[in-house]
Amino acid sequence: MAQYGFFFDQSRCSGCQACAVACKNWHALPPGPLKYLRIYEYEKGSFPNIRLHFQWLPCYHCEEPICVESCPCQAIYKEPKYGAVLIDSEKCDGCRICYDVCPYGAPVFESDELDVKPQKCTMCIDRLEMGEQPICVLACPTRALDFGLLSTLRAMYGDRRDMEDMPSSQTTKPAVVFKPHARKQQLVPYSAQRALELMMRRDPLPPVFTSAVDVVEIPSGTIDRGELVIKHESADGLMRRTRNDEG
Repeated sequence: MAQYGFFFDQSRCSGCQACAVACKNWHALPPGPLKYLRIYEYEKGSFPNIRLHFQWLPCYHCEEPICVESCPCQAIYKEPKYGAVLIDSEKCDGCRICYDVCPYGAPVFESDELDVKPQKCTMCIDRLEMGEQPICVLACPTRALDFGLLSTLRAMYGDRRDMEDMPSSQTTKPAVVFKPHARKQQLVPYSAQRALELMMRRDPLPPVFTSAVDVVEIPSGTIDRGELVIKHESADGLMRRTRNDEG
């Protein structure tokens, strides 16, 4: 069986959502939580060591997909030409076990109604059959995405399949190669302490904060999206975590 896969360069991703919008449009998906591709934006750290993270998350069409072996209806299968993990909706009974076991939450639902069946990224297999790239790869304006034989991608970009804050690749061996963003560097030397003092002063305006601790020690939960959460208890939860995109 051939195995095709994706490459994601986090250092190039700007979180523009072009890939997510293109995916929605190509597959004619309705507005809302039915998203074959999700872009997560979250913030970590505090001044002066703060960083905005972007994570591109479709189905990674794993080499050892736990959803396939866990489906009681045998509705999920791995097709042999591209190694895509697909759902046969005729066999599916909507039990949602596939979502529960998938570490990436790849199966998605149009609503929380119990009879709604899962859908997911298809690797744009219809486009592959026409000799075209997946629509998300084609749509990316910063060239943060690539697609091809997994062996070719590894030869070009390396074999990193684990990313900060993401589930371990050992569970399912996702068909993806990652390039993480570069380490943050201070390009212009400055005194962080002096910057805080100046921001506190704000003459003649009143101060925004009166202690540096208020800025450098942020209590957990203060930032709404201060961590990567990719499994959701409801459609509203998914929408809240991915609200920057088209849907």
